[in-house]
Amino acid sequence: MSDAPSARLAVDIGGTFTDLALEHGGRMHTAKVLTTPAAPEQAVLAGLGLVLAEAGIAPAEVAIVVHGTTLATNAIIERKGARTALITTEGFRDVLAMGNESRYDQYDLNIVLPEPLVPRHLRLPVPERLDNEGRVLRPLDEAAVRALIQVLRDEAVEAVAVGFLHAFVNPAHERRVREILAEALPELPVSLSCEVSPEMREWERFSTTAANAYVQPLMARYLRRLEAGLAARGVGAPLFLMLSGGGLTTVETACRFPIRLVESGPAGGAIFAAGIARACGLDQVVSFDMGGTTAKICLIDGGTAQTARSFEIARVGRFKKGSGLPLRIPVIEMVEIGAGGGSLAQVDALGRIAVGPESAGADPGPACYGHGGTRPAVTDANLLLGRYDPARFAGGSMTLDPAAARAAMAEAVAGKLGLSPELGALGVIEMVDENMANAARVHAIESGKTFAGRALIAFGGGGPVHACRVAEKLGVAHVLIPRGAGVGSAIGFLRAPVSFEVVRSLYQRFSSFDAAAVTALLAEMEAEAGAVVASGSFGAATTGRRLAFMRYVGQGHEIPVPLPAGPLSAADVPAIRAAYDREYARFYDRPVPGSDVEIMSYAVLVTTVAAPPAAPEAAEALDATAHPVGTNAVRDTVTGEVTPWEVYDRAALAPGARLAGPAIVAEDETSTLVGLGWTASVDGFGYLHLRRAGG
Repeated sequence: MSDAPSARLAVDIGGTFTDLALEHGGRMHTAKVLTTPAAPEQAVLAGLGLVLAEAGIAPAEVAIVVHGTTLATNAIIERKGARTALITTEGFRDVLAMGNESRYDQYDLNIVLPEPLVPRHLRLPVPERLDNEGRVLRPLDEAAVRALIQVLRDEAVEAVAVGFLHAFVNPAHERRVREILAEALPELPVSLSCEVSPEMREWERFSTTAANAYVQPLMARYLRRLEAGLAARGVGAPLFLMLSGGGLTTVETACRFPIRLVESGPAGGAIFAAGIARACGLDQVVSFDMGGTTAKICLIDGGTAQTARSFEIARVGRFKKGSGLPLRIPVIEMVEIGAGGGSLAQVDALGRIAVGPESAGADPGPACYGHGGTRPAVTDANLLLGRYDPARFAGGSMTLDPAAARAAMAEAVAGKLGLSPELGALGVIEMVDENMANAARVHAIESGKTFAGRALIAFGGGGPVHACRVAEKLGVAHVLIPRGAGVGSAIGFLRAPVSFEVVRSLYQRFSSFDAAAVTALLAEMEAEAGAVVASGSFGAATTGRRLAFMRYVGQGHEIPVPLPAGPLSAADVPAIRAAYDREYARFYDRPVPGSDVEIMSYAVLVTTVAAPPAAPEAAEALDATAHPVGTNAVRDTVTGEVTPWEVYDRAALAPGARLAGPAIVAEDETSTLVGLGWTASVDGFGYLHLRRAGG
């Protein structure tokens, strides 16, 4: 055993699998186990034993644990969070239900809108009022707040959200409510909008605060159970959580703002892909992370994933923007669709094959798992097409049942269309591939970008299986499959910096820009973000980034523009305005000369400095011979023909090895399909590069 702990452990809990990655002594050890939805920490602890045994180290040698989870997301989607009340300004109790009165489908006469997380009888108004500059128009009625204490007891409320009008400018009333509640109900968690989402726009601010309160008890209990479980097994290392914006934070901050964890798993995947892009010198890539429940697609330019400050969760209209609950949190911007290995297939009322978003999850899982599932999933279809070795799936930890997959496909899909189970499986795979490619196309268009010249970095248990076909549909000719692709998000956690982002609103126009007020606000934000980062950075060097979200006066959407470092002055306005005009022209083709610009919000990100990319372990020019270890009869989704595909063991492919498709490169956590017309080579990092002929 070494004198000081040096191993680094990452854990990603997904809807189907829990992935673990342990970095020790320059080597990466991985494990993939089925998620235990009722008690997620059980799968973590089971996987911990496997990965420690593989690495041959003791629990005490783990120096840090980094964790991401979909627990908060699932609690909101499944409506399994805490019984939550909202205390708000008198006259504004229906903001959560009214929203901004937009319709995500204006032609749907029977439109269904998402139900607020807080029912109307628990949206509790109290007399108070601030103006838009934070001045008190009506003092907080403290007696009215105290009168609500008995209501909270009678209704067995488990968490409280507080959202007052203009509290993002003056938090005094919200903080006083928390003090009053703490006197009588000290164990009741209280979320304040001035801390959770201190920005203008009441609906988004109240919705985010309510969601934070809704998941806070659940997440806090889970994180404390996980801490205790790790400690009981001898892991005394600090636990960090992956944030939706791509950074790490402490357990204390995560318990306080659990809503910032909703996209933590997908964020890890984007960090993983961005690091690979930088190491390989790829300026423009698209990351493709396909797991057991969902597929995530993210555009990465200059080694950095694009970010956003809003997110929708629990959409009632599939893929329809505006049909979910709005969250104002820093997130890595990506498109996420219900297309994973566990996504269920069926024939809809019009006789079409439909795949997802419903998933078989980990329990019972796809039919071929043999755990009681009777409906066909994408994994069943891939198995019937010959893409998986039934005995080696998930590193041999489970044996797949082709007969169960065939029976399920015949019952739910193939039989209804007069097809064989194998042709039904081909239709399912082609449909799910097109769904993912179409989602990627829409995401690129909405981002003002294209796929021209991009490489596709595929990972997750299903990403390498589907990468070639999705790339063909997108017109991408270069696919990269990194080492550890099956647990890519977990590895991404180990590459993430400790960081925290603070957002504040302060309305300004360039024509009357108050540089002193903006400078003071930015300094306050930098101090807040820096304090959070300092609690977990262990003295590491930090850097910062400042953004302003601005728009032309009268418009409805803002564009983020970087701000220069240091105190601002009126002399900085022309340069900031020019930067805004350039960014606006990138989105909308040309700027609007002569129009004033208004700044709605500011963001400050403080982060530890990332280490530079490592050098390749060997030169790519080595002449290594690739030897197949067998063949599989695979039905090609393009031609529909069944032909023998050579199977290669990825662990045996040395840098410089080359092979031509059609072929399968198998490894413990996934398999890479090298389609007809594609070639594969191994670089000095051990990454697979797939290139299409003529691309």
